[in-house]
Amino acid sequence: MTTPQLARYIDLHILQDIPASCLNRGEFNEPKTLMVGNAQRAAISSQSQKRADRDELETFLSEPAARTRRLPPRLAEELRKADWPEDLARFAATQIPRSATSEGLATDPAADDRTVAMLYVPADTIIDDLAALCARHRTALEKGMANEATSTAKTPAAYLPTGEVVNLLCQRTASINLFGRFLAGLADAHVDGAVQMAWAFTTHTSDPQPDFFTAREDWAQPGEAASAHLDTAYLTAGVFYRYASVNLTELTRNLDGNASHALGLLAAFTDVFITALPQAKKNSTAPHTLPDTVHYVVRDRRPVSYASAFHQPVKAERHGGYLTPSRSALSQYAGVITQMFGTRHRIAHGHVTQTPGTDPLEHLGERHTSYDTLIDALTTAAAAPATTPRTYTYIAA
Repeated sequence: MTTPQLARYIDLHILQDIPASCLNRGEFNEPKTLMVGNAQRAAISSQSQKRADRDELETFLSEPAARTRRLPPRLAEELRKADWPEDLARFAATQIPRSATSEGLATDPAADDRTVAMLYVPADTIIDDLAALCARHRTALEKGMANEATSTAKTPAAYLPTGEVVNLLCQRTASINLFGRFLAGLADAHVDGAVQMAWAFTTHTSDPQPDFFTAREDWAQPGEAASAHLDTAYLTAGVFYRYASVNLTELTRNLDGNASHALGLLAAFTDVFITALPQAKKNSTAPHTLPDTVHYVVRDRRPVSYASAFHQPVKAERHGGYLTPSRSALSQYAGVITQMFGTRHRIAHGHVTQTPGTDPLEHLGERHTSYDTLIDALTTAAAAPATTPRTYTYIAA
């Protein structure tokens, strides 16, 4: 009998005290909130956190990617710089989406031929690669443009080799391998994401606080009001629970089975997830704190969020503050999960915390001295052999 392969997950749980800020705004320009346990919490959407992580990761690895609809106009601009005629440069650029599939990817001629769907491509190489492709097939493109001028066909023909176009559009970067990619109409570009990320929310109730402000007129004339602009902004503050899970099995598959590369990328992602935050209104709030507590669990079979630890909002301790009760709630809930779920699928766990003196977080595994030692420990544990899955005897009726 073949032993089933269990997926390897690395769960990352973070408690972070974030002062007055507006990291993630909604449609009314106010901080996003969530109702959790029938109580309002300040929140950061997973999309906003992912963008911060992606930007940080791509800078860290010097491997930028671009989510864009503007690939055709950017390519046309590059071809014009190479002295292509305006009409040929634009025609060649529109041939990229047209040649990507038998029916072509939809574009919007009224919006400078932008693609209707967003593409997700390597930012520092894709335009040069596509320009080189067009240069190799310039003769075919010139003939194609002449044919189109007299053609009565409703659907333009494709004059670039589909295989070469698809290969370029399907190139990957580290962030694409981590976060995945979906492009409707081009199945070959699909990449299953290896990172699952939850909305962050405060462990306690948190109402947006109004901040009435004015901007002074420095050159006010005598007798004129000094305030040139008046408005009200809204800010939130509190201890946030942040959670993400990395499917190391999926990540390794995305990297064509390169396990060492996958572990390195896991370490890089863990680093940026610990340190990166959305940057909205950073100039007026500077909420540049570091996590108070970081907890990891390496598991087989499935990931486990600890969000339910804060279904009932924590109460401030006697002398004020939510950090201590938040740490306690996280540790206690981890203990409950261990009791219910057992340890057969838990490979390792550990944490870093700013708690001074004796560490009360008994259910969060080994205490590490720094983020770096924690990352080293979790990547070492993530590489450990899979545990033996529990088997069940089934007798057919």
